[in-house]
Amino acid sequence: MTSSGTNPTDPPPGPPPASPPGRPPGPASRDGSADISADDSADGNGNSGGSASAAWELLLPAASAPARRRGRALRSALRDAVRSGRLPAGTRLPASRELAADLGVSRGLVTEAYEQLTAESYLRAGRGSGTWVSGAVRPAARGVRDLSPRAPGAQVDFRPGTPDLALFPRTAWAATHRTVLGRLPHSSLGYPDPRGLPELRVALASLLTRRRGVVADPERLVVCSGVAQATTLLGFVLRERGGVSVGVEDPGSPEHASLFASTGLTTVPLPLDDGGLAVGPLARSGVRAVVTTPAHQFPTGIAYSSERRGELLDWARRTDGVIMEDDYDGDFRYDRAPVGALQGLDPEHVVYTGSVSKSLAPGLRLGWLIAPASMTDDIVARKRTMDLGNPSVDQAVLADFVAGGGYDRQLRRCQRAYRERRDAMTGALDAHFPGTEVSGIAAGLHIIARLPERFGPQDEFLRRASAAGIALRPLSDCTAGGAEDGTVRLVLGYAHLAPAAIGNGVRLLAEATRDTPDHTTERGTGHGTDHTTERSTGHRTDHTTERGTGHRTDHTSERGTGHRTDHTSERGTGHRTERDTDRGTSTARSTT
Repeated sequence: MTSSGTNPTDPPPGPPPASPPGRPPGPASRDGSADISADDSADGNGNSGGSASAAWELLLPAASAPARRRGRALRSALRDAVRSGRLPAGTRLPASRELAADLGVSRGLVTEAYEQLTAESYLRAGRGSGTWVSGAVRPAARGVRDLSPRAPGAQVDFRPGTPDLALFPRTAWAATHRTVLGRLPHSSLGYPDPRGLPELRVALASLLTRRRGVVADPERLVVCSGVAQATTLLGFVLRERGGVSVGVEDPGSPEHASLFASTGLTTVPLPLDDGGLAVGPLARSGVRAVVTTPAHQFPTGIAYSSERRGELLDWARRTDGVIMEDDYDGDFRYDRAPVGALQGLDPEHVVYTGSVSKSLAPGLRLGWLIAPASMTDDIVARKRTMDLGNPSVDQAVLADFVAGGGYDRQLRRCQRAYRERRDAMTGALDAHFPGTEVSGIAAGLHIIARLPERFGPQDEFLRRASAAGIALRPLSDCTAGGAEDGTVRLVLGYAHLAPAAIGNGVRLLAEATRDTPDHTTERGTGHGTDHTTERSTGHRTDHTTERGTGHRTDHTSERGTGHRTDHTSERGTGHRTERDTDRGTSTARSTT
């Protein structure tokens, strides 16, 4: 910077200078503060070095900004230099005239910047003492983290819960968005009804009545940010009414415990049986509210039996209890029409919840809650204090999309794709993990796979999968007691993967978790190989084969003093191969 009328070789008046950040320190000022003056930028020959300080170089782009934005840019650059710590507390700033000359801007811009940042407490100034960086500033943390629930570095992600986001109807949604913005009155952009826009509540009530058999009164329907917010809304109301705990399915969604905990409630895990949530343990638990997924239980994949649905409603009526029905993927049933919602049988004891997270995209954060009449006002009041309501434009777009038939078309499109992908997943498991048991109904976006015991223990299986970049969710993550034994039980999501990617991913998983070359492979027609090897001076092989038309071979070979072969053919209906090889004095056998 240039110092007018002063010999650069003479010491400057006032406190002695100190080097700017990043340069060797100079003498301290009388009060111990650093001093960055115009003379500090001069070279040893008395020539001005322009803006030698790295801190002042930050201001040069601001000085080059268009005239109308130059003052704001200068204030922003100076503020950022203080926040980042490049101008630390106690640094003395040059006089406004000197800084203006160095940057090539008017002195008024610099003066305004100094005054504004002094008012904001970034700087401090005193008559005759200059302008300094104040001690009120702390360096701001740098970097932006992404906390979305992704698996960083995963080559294949089989975790459940995510639809195929590539199926989102971008063209239709964009067209609806343009239409809505063109006709939406200005008043609709104000603070909305906390229950949701009336037109969306009417459209959703009609949709849910038609597709899910729900008793849907628009006056009792609350638009919310997905089932997660619906859960917390219910939790807050239950807590306000004296509740202390809520029953949850075990196994069930791990998120329920944390959501209810945020409202001050504890969760009580309740076991399932083949019919659904076991009513006996529910009655003995003493809870007055319970969360269920009766259409397609998460994660086991069973559908509650009609008898169990009736027993649950009897419990609610007898205890004046509340059942929360999480209908998270009730539209996706592939072997028959979906079973209607439990809420349709008793809307005064069932809180019905759902969302577009599986049918459109979870990033839209749009869902709904239909409350009993006795709870509606309290839920709406809590929704008002929580966020004043969901964004009006997004609600209006969804209302038009539903009313115009776009949502029904989207559901049909997703059903076709997800049915194909479920078949691809079960087929890949048959090919690469023969003997795997897939449980649950043909529905939803995930399956439960129980692998044969030879693929355990589960901890080692998961470790190998993770090392290969394959993200998995074991069933034990969804249970209160964790894994009971070493058997590998997985909750496998498939909806977000193309059929080819599913097949390739399962193949990679098989390769990553294979213990030794001695393994069993079964194909669609049924091919099993049991191969046991023992080291010895001899060699023996028993080979049995049954083909679809029927062929069986017993082959025994011993290496040593002789050789013998027995060969038998039989017609049959299957194909099986057993090969035992003995090389030594010990025996090992594996059977599939």
